[in-house]
Amino acid sequence: MKLWGRKIFVILISVLTLGLYIPPTELAAESAEKEMTSEDSSEEKELPLSIEATALTEAISKESEKQDEDPIDIIMAQAKEQTITKMGPKILDKIDAEMTEEILPKIEEVVEMLLSKADDQVPYYEITEQLTPGYGEKIFNLYNHRTDEEEARFHVRRDKRPGEGYWFNFHYHLSEDNFTKHHFIGEIYWEKNTPPKWMS
Repeated sequence: MKLWGRKIFVILISVLTLGLYIPPTELAAESAEKEMTSEDSSEEKELPLSIEATALTEAISKESEKQDEDPIDIIMAQAKEQTITKMGPKILDKIDAEMTEEILPKIEEVVEMLLSKADDQVPYYEITEQLTPGYGEKIFNLYNHRTDEEEARFHVRRDKRPGEGYWFNFHYHLSEDNFTKHHFIGEIYWEKNTPPKWMS
């Protein structure tokens, strides 16, 4: 039981420190020799540590890549990701072509236009990540965390037209007009049957 306690302790320490600290192997080697050969114990100990070290290295490289990227590119990627996540796999299976060819490029255009107006404020802009599942319209908001203000709200609404069926209406609202006016992005036809909930 003591051997397992030590192994669990070593694994917990390695997980908590994310592979930054490697405990001395003499302690573990002595206890491992009692129960199994030293080769088996060294393989067992090196595996969790190497996985943790690899994960940490990947995380650091991703962070450095993000820092090297242009803030506009980061915001554009987040906007795309939020829009795709909002639609969910059930809806995307059916409307993927229209989304990638029509809606996503137009959303990119609008976001780029809004960011070009921001000039030196662009590094302070971000995309909110709280999605509304179910039937809520919100896709994402463009937010200036320096001024603590929303600049634009991007929505998708379900419209049921008599005799036609359901349409997805993509639009955005601006802070300039207190978010009252709908600025049209595009529409995608679903079908006569009710579409599933967002993100399903």
